Amino acid sequence: MRIRPPSVRARLTFWHAGVLTLIVCVFSVGILLFVGARLYAGLDAQLGREIATISKIFREEPDELRDLGPDWGITLFQVDDGGAGQQSEAWEREGLSRALQKGGSTSPLSWTAPDGRSYRVQSASDSSYHVAAAIDETSLRDTLWTLAIILATGIPFAAGLAIAGGYFLAGRVLSPVGAMAQKAREITAESLAKRLPVDNAEDEFGRLATVFNDTLSRLQDAFERLRRFTADASHELRTPLTAMRSVGEVALQNPLDAVAYRDVIGSMLEEVDRLTRLVESLLILTRADSGKVQLAPEALDLGALVGHVIDQLRVLADEKHQELRFRAVVRVHVRGDAALIRHALMNLIHNAIKYTPNGGTISVEVNAAGGGAMIEVRDTGPGIPATHQDRIFDRFYRVDTSRSREAGGVGLGLAIARWAVEANGGQIELASDMTEGSLFRVILPNASTESAGDRQLPNELRRAKQSIASP
Repeated sequence: MRIRPPSVRARLTFWHAGVLTLIVCVFSVGILLFVGARLYAGLDAQLGREIATISKIFREEPDELRDLGPDWGITLFQVDDGGAGQQSEAWEREGLSRALQKGGSTSPLSWTAPDGRSYRVQSASDSSYHVAAAIDETSLRDTLWTLAIILATGIPFAAGLAIAGGYFLAGRVLSPVGAMAQKAREITAESLAKRLPVDNAEDEFGRLATVFNDTLSRLQDAFERLRRFTADASHELRTPLTAMRSVGEVALQNPLDAVAYRDVIGSMLEEVDRLTRLVESLLILTRADSGKVQLAPEALDLGALVGHVIDQLRVLADEKHQELRFRAVVRVHVRGDAALIRHALMNLIHNAIKYTPNGGTISVEVNAAGGGAMIEVRDTGPGIPATHQDRIFDRFYRVDTSRSREAGGVGLGLAIARWAVEANGGQIELASDMTEGSLFRVILPNASTESAGDRQLPNELRRAKQSIASP
């Protein structure tokens, strides 16, 4: 059976309790060692004073050694002057001479007698005699043992308090996560405008909530664009279908001659053609969004490519008595997908022809620019107001809706042109800020800077270059 990992709150509690328990243990051991050292230092100091007293009496009044005892508080001592020596009765009774034989040092040492009593023993030597004394340390050991029991008993209580306190503190610390989770459960596709609460944008949870809110903002924007795209596409599809149905119903209700029927069929075919172009544009954008467009990059003579596009569209300009100029300043080679670049140029130049009045001028110029190639398409049309320039590349966006529809446009040409240029590592921009005429500028990497252009591609376009899909 798989064991579920503990929750974050439980792990924080265990870590808090473990660290705090370790600190308490180290602190308890430190207290025990410190108190023991202080008590033994006091005992050793008292022992040193007793040895000094015995040595002084032995040097000055040797006969008074026998008087040392309860009156002086010195009951355990021995003096050895190389002769018979002297020692107290208690010294001989407790067998403390064996402690000196065992230790063999002048430093204080602890020794346990056969009856279980503990003594602190120290000796001092002079040129003519040797003095040793001892003090009962049983009470000192009892004191340390009692302190050790108290500290050891307190450790489990400290661990229990650490667990309880850690669980409470972990709950308080993680409460913002619970609030964010509760708020996140309330966010659906219909309520993407809601955001997670941010109490402090500078702490870790605040930064997490801020990142999540930024993600929600991007999702909301994507949903809005999808809804707008669906609504616009539905509207554009409904318009020709409605026109076809109306024309067909009128033709069925009224008997018409052959010429009238031909007009009806021609009108319906025009709407079918419009539907076909709309569906093809939608299909191109759908493949672009999904990254299922296979690019075939090759070295291209940009001037020749632009000239070929202009030759194809010149007949449209001639119908409106427009002058379509082309100028290639230098010969520039680029590396890209010829079909996509041609499609982008067709849309740009066709747009210029469509919105330029009769007798106007459209100028197309090819030049080199900063390690790449630049194409400028300039017209003498009405221009694009500043309020519309930021959205001119959006799908289904048109400056003049009624006039665009009459001209046959659906607002997808510039969106497709931007995608086609960016897919080849370039960029497109509306460079004019004038009220008369428009200037669109396309910049493409030349053949020698292909890798740099590829590095500039957005991630989704780079994936599109790597994917393979049938048309």
